[in-house]
Amino acid sequence: MNIIEKSGSYNLGSNRVRRFGYGAMQLAGPGVFGPPEDKNGALAVLRHAVESGVNHIDTSDFYGPHVTNQLIKEALYPYSDDLTIVTKVGASRGEDASWHSALTAKALTQAVHDNLRHLQLDVLDVVNLRIMFNVAAPSEGSIEEPLTALIKLQEQGLIKHIGLSNVTRAQIAEAQKFTTIVCVQNMYNIVHRQDESLIDELASQGIAFVPFFPLGGFSPVQSTALQTIAESLAATPMQVALAWLLHRSPNILLIPGTSSMAHFNENSQAVGLTLSAEMLQELDALAT
Repeated sequence: MNIIEKSGSYNLGSNRVRRFGYGAMQLAGPGVFGPPEDKNGALAVLRHAVESGVNHIDTSDFYGPHVTNQLIKEALYPYSDDLTIVTKVGASRGEDASWHSALTAKALTQAVHDNLRHLQLDVLDVVNLRIMFNVAAPSEGSIEEPLTALIKLQEQGLIKHIGLSNVTRAQIAEAQKFTTIVCVQNMYNIVHRQDESLIDELASQGIAFVPFFPLGGFSPVQSTALQTIAESLAATPMQVALAWLLHRSPNILLIPGTSSMAHFNENSQAVGLTLSAEMLQELDALAT
């Protein structure tokens, strides 16, 4: 058993994926815009991730735009039978690298077809609807209109499963009135824990929770505490933060991203860390 397999597995739609996956966002250029500085290095990281046991890759055609999907295709096509590629729609990029909402039926339809073309797929495993009412954080408002557009594409056989990103509890409940939701992707880490109870609710329903920004927004005091625990384990703070997420709930799927093979290997070592009850208590206290 390799170290990725030790992370365990969880259902993501109709597929069973390992809980340690890979996020492709950082393969694009600076600011998630334009091509990578080292294309061969980006291709190598993707191949290495899959060879190491990753079978869940998170991407979007608005990364670049188009860049990460084109890299995934070049590196991994034809895809292995057990690989699940999850993409996102709902945003677009300006020529100045700005982020914009793209939630109209026309924009979502175009985005799904762009993902299919650039990934060279006939059907997308999971499409996350990224809600862009507020780019930086979930914001209340009905998502029925964009969700209905995605459901129509699902009925056409272009999408197997639908997930949600950057959403509130009310929006998840609204979406579940219309279709099955297989995953939720929101910001969450040791100190940013607004979705604490939501994660447990989703777990009770067998729905995966995929946190982004697994290490971010720490104060100096919190970072020092994390560093102290990391040193006691001969690990890095990032490894401890990832290990804490794996301990937090079995429905949490990790998608740490990197353009470095060495950094990928470092991240994956988090799977092998054992956090004592005292360490977990101390890490939990960082949120307060």
